[in-house]
Amino acid sequence: MKQTEAPPRPILTIITITYQAERFLERTLKSIDASMEMVQNKGAIEYLIIDGGSTDGTLSIAQRYSHLITTLCSEPDRGLYDAMNKGQERAVGTYLWFMNAGDEIFDSHTLARLMTTLESEADVYYSDAMFVRENGSEVGLRSECTPHKLPTDLNWRDFTLGMKVCHQAFIARKRVTSTYPIDNLSADIDWEIKCLKRSKKTEYIPQPLCRYLIGGLSVQNHRRSLVDRFYVLTRHFGLLPTLWNHVRILVRGIIFSNKKRKYW
Repeated sequence: MKQTEAPPRPILTIITITYQAERFLERTLKSIDASMEMVQNKGAIEYLIIDGGSTDGTLSIAQRYSHLITTLCSEPDRGLYDAMNKGQERAVGTYLWFMNAGDEIFDSHTLARLMTTLESEADVYYSDAMFVRENGSEVGLRSECTPHKLPTDLNWRDFTLGMKVCHQAFIARKRVTSTYPIDNLSADIDWEIKCLKRSKKTEYIPQPLCRYLIGGLSVQNHRRSLVDRFYVLTRHFGLLPTLWNHVRILVRGIIFSNKKRKYW
């Protein structure tokens, strides 16, 4: 009997985490749908939605885009980072890209360009992110709206003063990723640092990868997020350097706010 060949493994897994996300999910799905139209080998991309057991219209919205979705998992979880761990476990793509409810792929050409870029086989790819408001209007690039200037030769030591790269603008080879600590609101910083520590080749993408919706979980719980960030940075850089770097963060923030009049 002739054996049937297994389908090729996807190159990229896009993961969206949702919970009671009917207000924001469709903008994410529309952006992925538009960008997928420009991709020739659609089988090279899988798309997972990991839902925390939503009881609003989240799942019905997802069903309208079933042609995009490889896996839709809806069950109770222990929060955002528990769900992100589930997404990582289920992903079979070589690379992982988190694009959560409300966030968008930058434009309709982004995915097609990205699939070509991934042929360089780096361990980590990163770019700038466009900040947007809920009505879709642009605030500006993250590197311009915040004090986080984006280097073109990123390494993990660049995180001494906090989150250097927006999570939705950071794509990592699955084998260099790690589990998110589920009880830390700055777990994304920890994840990126660990990825960069393991990365043998990190590549900057000059075009923005995403449109980032202002007002995520860490913004809504800002004080706890700052405390959790301190713990993360202490683990990677040591207590005394982190104490000193938080003085630098404070001074930098004051200078930036006085100059720009606003600090997103």
